[in-house]
Amino acid sequence: MTQAAFSPSGMEGRNAAIKQKGTMTMEHYYQPEIECASADQIRAWQDERLAKTVKRVYEHVEFYKKKMDQAGVRPEDIQSVDDLHKLPFLTKDDLRDAYPYGLLAAPLSDCVRIQSTSGTTGRRVVAFYTQHDLNLWEDCCARAIAAAGGTNEDVVHVCYGYGLFTGGPGLNGGSHKIGSLTLPMSSGNTDRQIQFMCDLGSTILCCTPSYAAYLAESIWERGLQDQIKLKAGIFGAEAWTEEMRRDIEQKLGIKAFDIYGLTEISGPGVSFECSEQTGMHINEDHFIAEVINPNTGEVLRDGEKGELVFTSITKEAFPLLRYRTRDICILSHKKCSCGRTHVKMTKPLGRSDDMLIVKGVNVFPSQIETVLLNQGYPANYQILVGRKNNSDTIEVQVEMTPEMFSDNAGVVAEREKKLVNALKAMLGIYVKVKLVNPKTITRSEGKAVRVIDQRNLYQG
Repeated sequence: MTQAAFSPSGMEGRNAAIKQKGTMTMEHYYQPEIECASADQIRAWQDERLAKTVKRVYEHVEFYKKKMDQAGVRPEDIQSVDDLHKLPFLTKDDLRDAYPYGLLAAPLSDCVRIQSTSGTTGRRVVAFYTQHDLNLWEDCCARAIAAAGGTNEDVVHVCYGYGLFTGGPGLNGGSHKIGSLTLPMSSGNTDRQIQFMCDLGSTILCCTPSYAAYLAESIWERGLQDQIKLKAGIFGAEAWTEEMRRDIEQKLGIKAFDIYGLTEISGPGVSFECSEQTGMHINEDHFIAEVINPNTGEVLRDGEKGELVFTSITKEAFPLLRYRTRDICILSHKKCSCGRTHVKMTKPLGRSDDMLIVKGVNVFPSQIETVLLNQGYPANYQILVGRKNNSDTIEVQVEMTPEMFSDNAGVVAEREKKLVNALKAMLGIYVKVKLVNPKTITRSEGKAVRVIDQRNLYQG
């Protein structure tokens, strides 16, 4: 198989497509025979690989054998995707309980790398990779870069974190497979990021959306927007709204693509957006996706909103079966104009575990962000949740832009009142709003800290 980006017209080579700043005139693929495979072919791959994976983990992973025995499931019961529902779910608590080697499905001597979560809410999750696993992961990331218009003529600027975090290594490897010039910038040092962006002519930016917004703000402050050659951005690792996408696109003059992944499954590249920007294609030759009712575990149909569940079917070292991501989304098999045939998932619409419940109301940070951006405020805000007199409180601190800044208390109070009303219309509850001066809220060079929930600090 030739590892390159192809156009649907069949012209060979990575230079076949004509590129224009901010737009692609032709769809790019990295592995077209896979990305555009028929539904029957995708299903055949999944059936065969699922059965083999289940048999292998049952025989070699005591943790899985015990869970399957408890559920009354034998490997021979799983012959196709239709049998997937018979398997028990796997949760992050299971991964923590099995730390570090309890879910390893390959000899340790075959493993060449680990990646890890931050461990901020408990034990770290450590994922193992064989060289085979790394190759497939990089293929998935290469598909995402090609979908963003990437070829070997591009300069891919990677400022996701490296080290244990999966963002940097994944997009770095994918960029190499495309043949792009790769800038392994990692996160931080914004002045250096912008210098290299200008001097080396970066054309594709890979980072978190919040850092992309910060870079855009910094570029405009320095008056360097005319020296930036970016045409596309691949942004993931945190939730972001359509309003934030349009704001980034406008300020950087690019097309902004979403990418999804999680350390437990592989990292970024589990799914990615195409030029249609109406959802992310899941790499179904490697992962089987389900959406379930988070309360009952019932598998839902296309178009129904629920919790995303993934099963790995090609990983050697760390294949997860029916892993509950806690991300809420919708799956769709509708035909896509890009020509890819793999199922699409929406952007995560929230999380079944991190969703805020304030005064009995379900509140997602993305709802608050939508209101703020629609009102013309930047994506620099924090949500403070607390408890006073046995009642929940919620406050949103929002930065004003330099143009909005005013030392007139009456003007500021009027703006706060307008936001309070808009948030109440969206959420159905009162949210206190505090407008703060520009540059007051700490900028993030990695994942933005949006929510500070202090309710566990209060008694009663």
